[in-house]
Amino acid sequence: MAPTTEHFLAVSDGHQLHFQTRGKPNGKPVLFLHGGPGGGCSKKDQRFFNYKHLNVTFLDQRGSGKSTPYASTHANTTQHLVEDIDVLLDHQGIDQVFLFGGSWGSTLALCYAIANPDRVAGMLLRGIFFGNAPEIKYIFDGPAKHLFPNARARLYSLVPKDQHHRIAEYYYEQINSQNKAKALEYAFEWELYEQSLLKLEPNEKHTEKKMKVWNPLAIARLETHYFVNNCFLPNNYILNHIFSIEDIPLSIVHGRYDMICPPQSAVSLHEKHGKSKLFLTTAGHASSDPATEKRLKAEMESMRKKIKW
Repeated sequence: MAPTTEHFLAVSDGHQLHFQTRGKPNGKPVLFLHGGPGGGCSKKDQRFFNYKHLNVTFLDQRGSGKSTPYASTHANTTQHLVEDIDVLLDHQGIDQVFLFGGSWGSTLALCYAIANPDRVAGMLLRGIFFGNAPEIKYIFDGPAKHLFPNARARLYSLVPKDQHHRIAEYYYEQINSQNKAKALEYAFEWELYEQSLLKLEPNEKHTEKKMKVWNPLAIARLETHYFVNNCFLPNNYILNHIFSIEDIPLSIVHGRYDMICPPQSAVSLHEKHGKSKLFLTTAGHASSDPATEKRLKAEMESMRKKIKW
């Protein structure tokens, strides 16, 4: 098994980024971009890659995972994260990289590619999310409203009725409360809702077990921080700039029954790009849903063989 090495890199505004590398030292460079924002990388993210040929970096974005300061929203915007990728690649001496990202990771990958198309060799993206208001609304008022009524009712139960129209803003305010117990309570409920919607076949016992051992503060604080600021992007920013990445090889994998990121976003990206490959899997949002995991592994290997970088 290819060894994993850990590193820290100082970037702007007092942030220290944690990242891991695994694979062939002079192999084709790949950058894994996690979701959230705030999700951080985990060992299970390493299962998609052929380490005999690739050198993969797993980056904990600002405030996420082992990066410090933990769960910090200070100087934490999409633009900061894009700049951090440049700093990381320069630090590693990488001229061109392949981007692999899911959910929020797809947003960041697309934003980075738009800003730096010459540095991106290709992209494999899952669970497309543009970071716009209709997509954020979809999480609460899309199909999940009817298909996961109990999970949604629990999320809203901590919110006064006159605040139901601004659910993300209300949770953001409570998660940033000076009362640590209240902040953790709201962070837990925010992330429990998302975890309940992840998979095609939800397992409530597994979700409860996972939540008991996981600190949800970073992902809840950073997700709401980004959501209330429309992910720090102008309206339709990504789709309006697809022309700048139309020559970058792109494959898109999206669960047909995704309750968190609307499948229409994947279709829109595919149609706008014009040269991409689109796979709609019999799956929900999770990369671990069998159909999505199988497709991601196969497509990563296919793109590795076809693209020269």
